Amino acid sequence: MSDPRAPQGDDDYSATVLGSHWFSGPPATAEPVVPDRVEGSVLRFGPGVTAAMPAPFPVSAVVAAPPRRRRGAGLRRYALAAIVLAAVLAYLGWQRFGPALEVRDVAVTTDPKGPSCDATADVVAVVGTNGRPGTLTYRWIRSDGTRSERLTERVPRGQREARLHLLWTFQGTGSHSARAELQLLSPAQRTAAVDFTYRCSP
Repeated sequence: MSDPRAPQGDDDYSATVLGSHWFSGPPATAEPVVPDRVEGSVLRFGPGVTAAMPAPFPVSAVVAAPPRRRRGAGLRRYALAAIVLAAVLAYLGWQRFGPALEVRDVAVTTDPKGPSCDATADVVAVVGTNGRPGTLTYRWIRSDGTRSERLTERVPRGQREARLHLLWTFQGTGSHSARAELQLLSPAQRTAAVDFTYRCSP
């Protein structure tokens, strides 16, 4: 009697072969099963715990941005430093390259009584300036025909007056009229003189 569940028309069908194949599993030489393609997920075959399915959308870690500096405060700080630096440079430039030494007035004096016998007359030229640093160039001319070399006097900053001395020594008896003249050569050309008399009674 034939099995009604058996397929009809298939002479090669064997329930024994089907059952043997079902229980013994696939041949040992069978190739591992590989999916045709993978789209967006990992497919795993066989026993074991499957991996967690990836999230349906990308997940990225959120990194906190560093605190932003206040640009206004930095600019103000740099602006203040720049102003201070500019003021210092302007002051130093004015000190060095500002107005040059100027001569305001020149006067020459000595003791109106004149020197005594065989004494020395101290003739003083007072040169008024504007207080700027610089150098005075000058010479002395005496009425006896004597002329000094070109002399210099350094005037420091803040000094508004320079004193230039001529020491003139007299000897012998009698009376002699004398004249001492200062010739200022630079920074301006000025002249000033003083007259006095040497007297020595025998």
